Amino acid sequence: MATAPLLDDLRAALGSDAVLTDPDLLRGYERDEADLCASATPLVVTRPRSTEEVVAVVRAAGRHGAPVVPQGARTGLAGAANAVDGAVVISTTAMDAILEIDPVSRIAVVQPGVVNAALTAAVGEHGLWYPPDPGSWESSTIGGNVATNAGGMCCVKYGVTTEYVLGLEVVLASGEVLRTGRRTAKGVAGYDLTRLFVGSEGTLGVITEVTVALRPAPAESLTLVAVFGSTTAAGEAVARIAAQGLSPSLLELLDRTHLVAIEAYRPMGLRTDAEALLLAAADTGPRAAADLAELAAVCEAAGAEEVYAASDAVEAAALLQARRLAHSAMEKYAADAYPGGNGGLIIDDLAVPRGALAALLDGVTRIAAECQVPVGVVGHAGDGNMHPNIVVDRADPVSLERGRRAFDEIMRLGLDLGGTCTGEHGVGLLKREWLAREIGPVGVRVHQAIKAALDPTGLLNPGKVL
Repeated sequence: MATAPLLDDLRAALGSDAVLTDPDLLRGYERDEADLCASATPLVVTRPRSTEEVVAVVRAAGRHGAPVVPQGARTGLAGAANAVDGAVVISTTAMDAILEIDPVSRIAVVQPGVVNAALTAAVGEHGLWYPPDPGSWESSTIGGNVATNAGGMCCVKYGVTTEYVLGLEVVLASGEVLRTGRRTAKGVAGYDLTRLFVGSEGTLGVITEVTVALRPAPAESLTLVAVFGSTTAAGEAVARIAAQGLSPSLLELLDRTHLVAIEAYRPMGLRTDAEALLLAAADTGPRAAADLAELAAVCEAAGAEEVYAASDAVEAAALLQARRLAHSAMEKYAADAYPGGNGGLIIDDLAVPRGALAALLDGVTRIAAECQVPVGVVGHAGDGNMHPNIVVDRADPVSLERGRRAFDEIMRLGLDLGGTCTGEHGVGLLKREWLAREIGPVGVRVHQAIKAALDPTGLLNPGKVL
């Protein structure tokens, strides 16, 4: 591929300021936050500001045979945004306009580069709320959230990103612009193409506009912490909460490894002697206190050693912040365990039926011991979506082999328990093999047929998902 004509075409369409070729800058666009996933330095990074400019980039790349890798804020944890050799990266972060907020229809229309927290703040001024809240919500973009079908802590009650995406504008591999979905509260016309693109990780098209559904802002939530002597008991509490029909707005689990890591990263008085901690919340307004008391009673019946309710919103926010610090704290934990920049994390993301959560947690403990590798578990216990964090020494082949074996054994356990290989992070590079095992050969062929129909030359995000 001759690079000069491609670069000339890109600069003519976008202007030189939106076409990056400096090697130092390009290195910053090589990968997302997934550790130990293959990546490469892209040929060029483009920063389009409109759908028309995305069309121009895709068509130029197609003419010159260059692969296209869409990127948001690169906060993903599965390698879905990792660049490949010779890639034209389309960074959508400059497309950051909130185009419309309609309080009557309870929708917002945004460009893909809008940061999740910025949308939440903007719609909050109208008494509305956008529920999906991934751990990276202060930096991740709506486009990236849609591309990976991101989840978050509120999903136990309010659902994942796909529940809130009403319509999309997508640039296809051909350069054509497709509009899917609707603005109405109801609508069943044709195939649900919107959901096809949600979670497709940039392999079927480049998202350039998103219409999202909003909800009335919930009442201020009340929060409690339940401390357990084992992760099994915490898992049993989650199953009992579900069985009794309770609907917490948040139900998170932190194991001892994470409690120790968070307390070392930012001391806040967490019980580092506890084997597991459940963080629960209720946002049901006048009923919140009663609902929280029911959650506390279930935790106590399941064997909680201590149940503590936050005294006010400030304390509740501090507890929530502890959960949000989990990823950063574990990165430091790994760095401290293996100095010299060698500490790494293989982050799993699987979901099992709520009734199987205790078995999953027991199994992770067993696998960690068998593989002789540290594993900390954190996650959205209320919907069975857990994130085992496997700590490895990047410089030690034995440690890496043990970590990868632990990852595979945990994935195998999750599928054996009736679960799925990813609850919210997506497939990316990390889980292609496990996706194939989960959906089977017919499922793989259907995926391949859809990809071939929409992207026959394999232009978009090659090597991801399948």
